[in-house]
Amino acid sequence: MNEVLVTHEAETVSLLQAKLERLQQEYSQLEEQKKNLELHVLKSEARRRALMHILSDLNALNKKLADQRKAMIHILADYEHDRSRLAKQTEGLDNSRRALMHILQDAHQSNLRLENGRKAMIHIMSDLKVTTEEVQHREQELREKQEQLVQAAKLATLGELTAGVAHELNNPLNNIGLFVGNAIDFIELGVADINSEVVQQELHSAMQQVRKATEIISHLRTFGRAAPVSRELVDIEQVVHSAISLMQEQLRLRQIAIHLQFPPEEVIIMGNAIRLEQVFINLLTNARDALANATRKEIRITCTVNADMVNIRFCDSGLGIPVELKQRVFDPFFTTKEVGAGMGLGLSITYGIIKDLQGTITIEDDCGEGTCFFIQLPYIYSS
Repeated sequence: MNEVLVTHEAETVSLLQAKLERLQQEYSQLEEQKKNLELHVLKSEARRRALMHILSDLNALNKKLADQRKAMIHILADYEHDRSRLAKQTEGLDNSRRALMHILQDAHQSNLRLENGRKAMIHIMSDLKVTTEEVQHREQELREKQEQLVQAAKLATLGELTAGVAHELNNPLNNIGLFVGNAIDFIELGVADINSEVVQQELHSAMQQVRKATEIISHLRTFGRAAPVSRELVDIEQVVHSAISLMQEQLRLRQIAIHLQFPPEEVIIMGNAIRLEQVFINLLTNARDALANATRKEIRITCTVNADMVNIRFCDSGLGIPVELKQRVFDPFFTTKEVGAGMGLGLSITYGIIKDLQGTITIEDDCGEGTCFFIQLPYIYSS
């Protein structure tokens, strides 16, 4: 029994030892596993820390990526905007290109038309040159005809003045004959010799009459010759007196009184004395004829200076010009005189001469009685 117990105890011890060994092995395994686990934990912790770093880096990277994504979105938006704008510009450029093509086509057509127009213009200019030359030639002919007409009218006026001028010449000629006859009688009768004071006085008087006749003839020659186109300084009052001197005898025979009113100083204009004298003679002739049946026969000539103009008035005390005829008195060949009594050119020529001198001539409506011609000429100065 004891053996059994010993055996049982031995078996039990053996079992316990085996179990202990097994437990030790298991403990060793557990220790090994613990070490492995601890090592694994250490490695896991390192990995965790590494993972945390990686996660931190990933978070930073994600933020960068988010920022980059936002930047990319802005870039894409700008790109889309630029692409849209570029598309519009491309469309606009395409439209401009098409418009330019149309413009070039139109320009080509215009160039063709301009070329045709240039050729036509060359022909027109050639025709215009020929026409201009013809017009200039016609204008020159017209000026010559006008000069001839003015000269013809002047000679016609001179013909009218012949009777009065002949009488004016007859007076100095008679006086010359009288003075020379007296000198001859004194010598022949022995009353005085050729060297005596009486004979010399008679001869001096005769020479004065000769000079007077010479002045009359010289005046007629000056008035009768064609007036030059040149301009010179002209004394208005002197020209008026020259015109009156040629008309003096006719006015005296018709008992027409002349009244002059001029400034005390000389009134000077730029003009032509011969043509101005023709103007004044034409106006005096008109006034003379207007006073034929007038009760009071007066011609009043006044001259005033206003700023830069010289104002000259020729007024008569005749019956005046009917209102309906005032607009026609300056027309060529218009006359109210009987047939053969005038050509109707005097006032027309007068109008042309005054216009050439940059002046004007009109008929005043409010002159009271008779007719009053109002002349304005550019004023130069007074002495």
